[in-house]
Amino acid sequence: MSMEVLKDESQIKASRDELKRRGVSQLVPVLGKIISRLRSAHFVDIGDQVKSWDVLRTLQFLEEFVSRDKAVLDIGCYASEILMVLHEVGYTNLTGADLNPDIKYMPHQETVRYEITDFMKTPFQDASFAAITSMSVIEHGFNQSALLAEMSRLLAVDGYFLASFDYWPEKIDTTGIKFFDMEWTIFSNSEIDSFLEEASGFGLYPAGEMQHAAGERPIKCGGKEYTFGWMVLQKKQAA
Repeated sequence: MSMEVLKDESQIKASRDELKRRGVSQLVPVLGKIISRLRSAHFVDIGDQVKSWDVLRTLQFLEEFVSRDKAVLDIGCYASEILMVLHEVGYTNLTGADLNPDIKYMPHQETVRYEITDFMKTPFQDASFAAITSMSVIEHGFNQSALLAEMSRLLAVDGYFLASFDYWPEKIDTTGIKFFDMEWTIFSNSEIDSFLEEASGFGLYPAGEMQHAAGERPIKCGGKEYTFGWMVLQKKQAA
């Protein structure tokens, strides 16, 4: 499946339960967070309960299609759980990119490469990565052409771009609402279609079947109710 949609809140709980069962969940109980903040001014609160489904789905896909020695990049990595989960299951070539300078306090500094950079203009060499992940990042300050160009440049042939994003089939207006001082997009069906059309010009194509249908609206943020989409694009060799 190349695009899937979070159907209801039960999928979030089931996904977190599975991450816990596997011993890779990075969420810290409230008391643990308080103690950690008292011990360190640089405590990074990793992960988010509502993002359990997309983190698990990304892990499952990578385990099936990308071997643990291959290079994986996470864009918008600050406080994101996916790099930590991949580290736990044995991925050994991990990189995180984010503009937040506090990524220097993220875990596993000795084994994960962290780069303070705009993920749409990174310093990495062409074709550096077998997979690039992005958990609820691209909807903030969305620049379709710049994002696709950089993801295509960074991916090796047959590599994967895996992204989760805010989604609802019909357009939800977010005009004037900002997060991280950036415009916010809840992607609609028509915007996904536009994204895929331009992606093909960069050699990026859906890795399987596209499923757009939504169920409930389990995500509530910014005065809006919506869900998450999850998509995989694969880099193909130019004809």
